[in-house]
Amino acid sequence: MKTFRLDNALPVDTTIPDSSLVVLIGAAGSGQSTWARTWPATQVLELDRFRALVSDDAGDQEATDDAVFALQTVLEARLARRKMTVVDATNCEQAVRGNLIATARRHGVPTVALVVPTPASLCVDRQKDRPANRRVPEQAVLAQHAAMVDAWPGLPGEGFDHVVAENLYRLEALLRPLSDARRAELGWDGSEGLGELLLVRRYFGAEILPMWRWRDGSQLAGGDRVAEIRLGADRIVLALRNDVDGAGDVGFEVLVGCPAGDECEGQAWAPVCNVADLLRALTGELMHDPDVRCTVHGGADDVDLEADDHDLQDDDPEGRADLEGQYADAVRA
Repeated sequence: MKTFRLDNALPVDTTIPDSSLVVLIGAAGSGQSTWARTWPATQVLELDRFRALVSDDAGDQEATDDAVFALQTVLEARLARRKMTVVDATNCEQAVRGNLIATARRHGVPTVALVVPTPASLCVDRQKDRPANRRVPEQAVLAQHAAMVDAWPGLPGEGFDHVVAENLYRLEALLRPLSDARRAELGWDGSEGLGELLLVRRYFGAEILPMWRWRDGSQLAGGDRVAEIRLGADRIVLALRNDVDGAGDVGFEVLVGCPAGDECEGQAWAPVCNVADLLRALTGELMHDPDVRCTVHGGADDVDLEADDHDLQDDDPEGRADLEGQYADAVRA
């Protein structure tokens, strides 16, 4: 297995012009995408993303030709405007790099090769945690890594104006926009920020926020604050509980159907902790959760929710009246 060393074969370079084409070079799993995230998302052209755009599957290798065509079209448009552009792919093949260099030259944009020399063993190990459709076979990863090592000394000769290999200071570029976004969320930039929606986002994700509406003044939840998530004809009603389990904890519950039946005139509530619970509530699956509690029938530990005569259950916690009724029905049958 070949190893990569920063020796005297090439001078150390840390130059990345503001308007340039940055070509990331490294085996699958080397961490190119981490480096790519140090630039704004609009400046990054990720091959996997283009595969997903043309085939709905980022790992669809049969869609690679179409993905490359789409990426090339966007690349041409960006470089024609002399926009900073980063190509996030393995780029271990010389022919691929040659095409990118030629495109940059047509538009008079300088080129930068950013080599990511992660050890081959680590690149292979990282495949284990990837989804099946994104997992690259070990032999393919090793071949990519070997090609990257072989290419390193000759990159200037290929036409790259600058060649760098992790000897960059890019952490601030990654952290600053994240910090700015967080300050804006907290209102530290002089804006209103997200305020109470920070809790909503923590539980259910940022995608839910545009559909979230508080229903202030509603007494549906016994005085606790009520909200709803609405999209078209779909609606999910939630309550913000400020004393979960009597421990003073904060959490959300969602309004679901009562397991006792549609004729129940009460409200049944179930705890929700994430967006997966919201989907279960919308599809009706959550109403069968053991933690559902109804304002009329209580919870699963209180009474037999399947009993026919709920008026008898107040004095019959074991549900014997219901059992006697079932026995009588069986005898009559």
